[in-house]
Amino acid sequence: MTAAENVCYTLINVPMDSEPPSEISLKNDLGNCDMSAFLTSFPPLEKGDVKLKTEALKKVIIMILNGEKLPGLLMTIIRFVLPLQDHTIKKLLLVFWEIVPKTTPDGRLLQEMILVCDAYRKDLQHPNEFIRGSTLRFLCKLKEAELLEPLMPAIRACLEHRHSYVRRNAVLAIYTIYRNFEHLIPDAPELIHDFLVNEKDASCKRNAFMMLIHADQDRALDYLSTCIDQVQTFGDILQLVIVELIYKVCHANPSERARFIRCIYNLLQSSSPAVKYEAAGTLVTLSSAPTAIKAAAQCYIDLIIKESDNNVKLIVLDRLIELKEHPSHERVLQDLVMDILRVLSTPDLEVRKKTLQLALDLVSSRNVEELVIVLKKEVIKTNNVTEHEDTDKYRQLLVRTLHSCSVRFPDMAANVIPVLMEFLSDNNEAAAADVLEFVREAIQRFDNLRPLIVEKMLEVFHAIKSVKIYRGALWILGEYCSTKEDIQSVMTEVRRSLGEIPIVESEIKKEAGELKPEEEVSVGPAQKLVTEMGTYATQSALSSSRPAKKEEDRPPLRGFLLDGDFFVAASLATTLTKIALRYVSLVQEKKKQNSFNAEAMLLMATILHLGKSSLPKKPITDDDVDRISLCLKVLSECSPLMNDIFNKECRQSLSHMLSAKLEEEKLSQKKESEKRNVTIQPDDPISFMQLTAKNEMNSKEDQFQLSLLAAMGNTQRKEAADPLASKLNKVVTQLTGFSDPVYAEAYVHVNQYDIVLDVLVVNQTSDTLQNCTLELATLGDLKLVEKPSPLTLAPHDFANIKANVKVASTENGIIFGNVVYDVSGAASDRNCVVLSDIHIDIMDYIQPASCTDAEFRQMWAEFEWENKVTVNTNIIDLNEYLQHILKSTNMKCLTPEKALSGYCGFMAANLYARSIFGEDALANVSIEKPIHLGPEAPVTGHIRIRAKSQGMALSLGDKINLSQKKTSL
Repeated sequence: MTAAENVCYTLINVPMDSEPPSEISLKNDLGNCDMSAFLTSFPPLEKGDVKLKTEALKKVIIMILNGEKLPGLLMTIIRFVLPLQDHTIKKLLLVFWEIVPKTTPDGRLLQEMILVCDAYRKDLQHPNEFIRGSTLRFLCKLKEAELLEPLMPAIRACLEHRHSYVRRNAVLAIYTIYRNFEHLIPDAPELIHDFLVNEKDASCKRNAFMMLIHADQDRALDYLSTCIDQVQTFGDILQLVIVELIYKVCHANPSERARFIRCIYNLLQSSSPAVKYEAAGTLVTLSSAPTAIKAAAQCYIDLIIKESDNNVKLIVLDRLIELKEHPSHERVLQDLVMDILRVLSTPDLEVRKKTLQLALDLVSSRNVEELVIVLKKEVIKTNNVTEHEDTDKYRQLLVRTLHSCSVRFPDMAANVIPVLMEFLSDNNEAAAADVLEFVREAIQRFDNLRPLIVEKMLEVFHAIKSVKIYRGALWILGEYCSTKEDIQSVMTEVRRSLGEIPIVESEIKKEAGELKPEEEVSVGPAQKLVTEMGTYATQSALSSSRPAKKEEDRPPLRGFLLDGDFFVAASLATTLTKIALRYVSLVQEKKKQNSFNAEAMLLMATILHLGKSSLPKKPITDDDVDRISLCLKVLSECSPLMNDIFNKECRQSLSHMLSAKLEEEKLSQKKESEKRNVTIQPDDPISFMQLTAKNEMNSKEDQFQLSLLAAMGNTQRKEAADPLASKLNKVVTQLTGFSDPVYAEAYVHVNQYDIVLDVLVVNQTSDTLQNCTLELATLGDLKLVEKPSPLTLAPHDFANIKANVKVASTENGIIFGNVVYDVSGAASDRNCVVLSDIHIDIMDYIQPASCTDAEFRQMWAEFEWENKVTVNTNIIDLNEYLQHILKSTNMKCLTPEKALSGYCGFMAANLYARSIFGEDALANVSIEKPIHLGPEAPVTGHIRIRAKSQGMALSLGDKINLSQKKTSL
């Protein structure tokens, strides 16, 4: 039986705070009037009081679910409750007859069931459609053919009932009976086919068609062939079933594809989003023709744009990304890049991020120009939107995408740079930093764009608000200004940004409040005051005012220096030195050379003077003093060696870094393309479907069945090595000892956000254990979903109990508890066996992930929880220790391979991982090899872990501590 055919059962909430009633009291409540005490104190219940009977019936159901037999109540219920016409009683009776034992110990049907069968035959002929329909649904759950056989004529008659609720449940009842007991209704497919042809109601047609799909597929195909042109007019629930049928038929018999593919094309135009989604997915699996892929992709894009739910958008985007992974489909999707970009109208950041990444992967020389135009418009739009955190992040995404486009297609850089340069003056430092990184790479790689970039940089230089961006802009101007005019412009901008010099003297004058020409003298308004004697006096004041010089009105560089940020002064000194040395080589006149050098040295000297004074909020550091003093000395000597270091070596370092980065990107792209390119060698083994592992089946597996299993949480983990491996091959946790009266062991299955405990409980005694209950509790961010039901264990019997635990965050959790039970016939209290603790490993939730260096540094600064782990290991090689930590923690090393290669006695590396709950984990490994202790000395050092939550940092630290040492096999 497939997952789709499983019957849904009713879930009953059981209050556990009350004592279970006795069988005698239940008989009283249900209407057994044979007891004289009951008759004298209450009126006979068989004549009324439906409410009391309802409560009593609920208690009976709960007791039977808890394992009680209650055989004496069966006739009481048949006599006094079954004849009642109350709808609540009717509903409860359906549940009662579902769970009550209907056979004797030897397997024969109870005699009382004949009365029950007659009652339900009457209900199937009841004038109320709700009672008829509910009864038909109940019959789907019956497993006794003797009970169903007398009801078959009444069930058939329900197919002709006037109400659709009765008819559709009659179809379900016939389908279930035909599947379980075919001999009771051998002509069911023919009967349902005739019913389907004449039926008008959509839900009834859907149920009937679904039955034909599973019971007689040929009849279902015959019906579909007769109405294939009207499929578009059907209701969405019937269209979904038709899509499923076509998929199953073409999956089993590929020669049928041509017959039904036109129908799938038509269903792409359905008004129902669900039908369109399923039809597009089916079309992709049935045909790899470019027209089919294009139609399916276009359908997906329309769904993303029209659907308002962001979860739906993300799911459909994932389907588009899956399409792109196929090499032959990628070419088709490249023509739809502009359509994909329409998704950017969605305000959700995650949707935009995935869309931009998909568009970037699909961009080619044919459509890059259009892509850049759209992205430039989007960048300009972000200026007009009210400032919001997501707006800033979206701007960053756009800048990075444009950066990647310009690197891959250099012809586009000239169009992109002017737009992006405006963002250097943006209040959002992260977006400006991304623009600066892009500009730095562009000016180094594209010589023809240098004049344009320098010109634009000079235009926006005075408007830069962030000191970090200011430093980067100073470096770019100092490194790439190569003409006299540009150098003079840089000096002018620096003087403009620094304000009046000497800085200290001008600031002291302002503080002292010396009158300036622009000051105004004004007479304040007269004030009437009351003297001590009660008489009035008039007072006026002569005041001088000058425009208040707010800190915001200061030139930017001057403001940075007065705030105590002298690192920018060191950058400025380096820039002035570079342009002064370059100016000396360009200009032959000694007077101009000396004048320019003197001006540069004056600026450095006045900054040094300011740093040593008490005016800045923080004094200048010794490092910055050393750097500025060194630059003064270089300018005073102007030696060729220093000229080479300042004007050549710096640029070479940048060039090496960019080339290494480009090489790394190409390597990762090559690996990705190798993964996607499917190559089949002549000696490759032939795959047989019956012998194929589940994780290798891909399109060979029934996609509808797979999606249903995924929704039910029954998917197999990808890393399952052997598809035929049983639970015995997994790690089993022993919970009790072999000498305990109850032996228990658990198989722990972790499935993303759920943990399923499959506990085997064995009664090792010669007594019957009643109300045997598994009581569990959790420690950490775990939550028990429901309490396992009690059960009765015969002597030396065993049973499996399943318990579901929800996981809310990445944190080491502990599940503990006990097994409690009553011994049949014993008068003692309940017995208890304490279980061993089950520890939930954090590694089940942590997955390797990637991020940029800038993102890593930003998160490192933001995360407040740090756990410092001291290295204590027996591994003697640095690289081997790093690989061991990566394997133990599921983290990814962000430090490039080249930076880790070679041997120098120490190593530093950054590691990153992300949990399935979206929590980030950062680690910095700083280790060294103590050479003075000999070649066999183990690695020493520290690992610093940072995370947003305390639990994540502590759990990861504990995991590293436990797995540091390498175990010898």
